[in-house]
Amino acid sequence: MKDVQNTSDNRGIAIQKVGISDVHLPFFIKTKNGDMQSVLAKIKLTVDLPQEYKGTHMSRFIEVLSEWSQKPVSSREMEQILTDTLARLDARSAFLKIDFKYFVEKIAPVSGLRSMLDLDCSFSATLTQGYPLEFIMGVNVPFTSLCPCSKEISQYGAHNQRGLMRVKIKHEPNRFIWIEDLAALMEAQGSCPVYPLLKREDEKYVTELAYDNPKFVEDVLRDLVIALRSLDYVKWIEVECENYESIHNHSAYASHVEFVER
Repeated sequence: MKDVQNTSDNRGIAIQKVGISDVHLPFFIKTKNGDMQSVLAKIKLTVDLPQEYKGTHMSRFIEVLSEWSQKPVSSREMEQILTDTLARLDARSAFLKIDFKYFVEKIAPVSGLRSMLDLDCSFSATLTQGYPLEFIMGVNVPFTSLCPCSKEISQYGAHNQRGLMRVKIKHEPNRFIWIEDLAALMEAQGSCPVYPLLKREDEKYVTELAYDNPKFVEDVLRDLVIALRSLDYVKWIEVECENYESIHNHSAYASHVEFVER
């Protein structure tokens, strides 16, 4: 049969990214304890397309992803997936992004009860022939913040709220931080961590911990940037902090991007 997408195109426009998006597949993510966690992944996989070609081979993207859906994935495997994609599509550069829910165990601070906290995470990577892999890990972590101004001006109590930290990092080749460790570093910068399961004695503990550790959204962001700078292999960071205000009908927001100087 005639392969129309492999015919020539004379409009003179090379396409930087062409492929498939919103693909949902089961994937396995490597965990810190040496196991793997099954996740439902939402995937985008693309390649570049030279100006002389009319289209790419869409079915080959699914072929590559299907072969990898039962293997545990981290940054090293992302590079192998992209290498396979370059070879299968005869392309010069390829891009892959995997969004997924990842579960970390939380232990209540007093009762010691265990529960699972879901985190929105992502792996994204670009591989271009002749260049090293560019890998970005993204982790979103909820936290509690308590307003320093409210505490200062009030006779008793202070308003607090749940917030969300969003972090993306690039690190040196052959270096890696586990999702569990990055999430723990992140949540330590808020007024108090968030727990899915708390008994009364735990609730008392987290309420008082937040009260003793008041932070504006700006404080949380600055402390988070300093903590990320302490990771000697991190080269680039993008940080967002958002407080879902309890006394306003809007959120408090702060963001920061930098290449980390050594």
